[in-house]
Amino acid sequence: MQKNDPYAALRIKEFNIFLLLRFLLVFGWSMQFIVIEWQVYSLTKDPLSLALIGAFEFIPAFFMAPISGHIVDQKEKRNLFAKCIAAFSLISLGLFLLTNDKIVEGWSVNKILYGIYALVFFGGFLRAFFGPTIFSLIALIVPKRVYANAATWSTSTWKTAMVLGALAGGFLISWIGVDKTLCAVFVLVILSLLLTFAIKKKPILNKNIGEPIKESLKKGFHFVFNDKVILGALTLDMIAVLFGGTVAILTIFAQDILKVGSEGLGIMNASISLGSILTMFATTYIPINKNTGIKLLVAVFIFGLSIIAFGLSSIFWVSVVALFISGAADGVSMIIRQTILQLKTPDDMRGRVSSVNSMFLGSSNELGAVESGLAAKLIGPVAAVVFGGSMTLLTVITMGIKNPILRNLDLTEDIEQHEKEGS
Repeated sequence: MQKNDPYAALRIKEFNIFLLLRFLLVFGWSMQFIVIEWQVYSLTKDPLSLALIGAFEFIPAFFMAPISGHIVDQKEKRNLFAKCIAAFSLISLGLFLLTNDKIVEGWSVNKILYGIYALVFFGGFLRAFFGPTIFSLIALIVPKRVYANAATWSTSTWKTAMVLGALAGGFLISWIGVDKTLCAVFVLVILSLLLTFAIKKKPILNKNIGEPIKESLKKGFHFVFNDKVILGALTLDMIAVLFGGTVAILTIFAQDILKVGSEGLGIMNASISLGSILTMFATTYIPINKNTGIKLLVAVFIFGLSIIAFGLSSIFWVSVVALFISGAADGVSMIIRQTILQLKTPDDMRGRVSSVNSMFLGSSNELGAVESGLAAKLIGPVAAVVFGGSMTLLTVITMGIKNPILRNLDLTEDIEQHEKEGS
């Protein structure tokens, strides 16, 4: 086995371009999320309105995911990625217009909310394509021998962008206002769009172009649901994200419980992802190939504990530390899951497998927002967060007992095999 090179993927020019454009895109997306959550709650002061944001994004993302996976496997990835970013820029522009006081002067609160919800719905439809396209494109940019390293850097870049985007979003709301912050998001998205054309078009590896969609989807679902490692990892993270996610109701803690304003909201959101920066350095120098299953279970368990600690805290900096730990633990589980998917997914069905992943995890973020908002409405935000963390711990214990294949997972042989193939 070759000596571990923590910078292997970064030695590839196109991968560096990809990381830069993804950073800009996620940075802007993270800012936009903070701003919209803040604006909607400021207009309504109703936790249910935050749940509706999650619902409007979840519905199209979930139901479009299988079809998007089929389309991604049938299309050239670079141009498809560019089209997705171009469409996202329209959402950012629309949100900027809806939050500009001069443009919406005289509009009712409901009219503004309906417009925001409509754009969020369109964003959910679009997100069904982003995940499979990005997942497939990475595998075409880097050779197989650095798949694991590329997955680590890509996930870490995403997390780092979320750190800075969330932090910037919170502060910019206070400094320049909601509408100008969304204008900045639009500029970032346009820059990322321009960078996509610095990446060359990629070959379509699917040999079954024109395959009926029913047969194509059947193959994708069959592969995922018959691989106990992939299915176990996706299920574990899905439940953790569904019940353990707190992002959707952080604005309630910022405004009503901890009383720290938009700046505090930005710090709390950033702290979740900031923990992943440590994960980035740790996993590039210390690979996760050995005892992978145990590491995954431990990471999600720590995530659940930290969520409970956040819910019980009434001190701002204690809350920030708890969220920081949750981000670090979540970063480990994400990198492990992405590595598993990259190593075990055939090239010709990456879009479909990633779309199933999106149904499990990407959509569970939105569904988790619905759950968080409804729970906060029914039992209060503190009880909702503690309940979610407790459900996460219960899931880890159950999965560890019921799925020994996942518990005993070790990726050493898989990584060595890909290194030989790429040599």
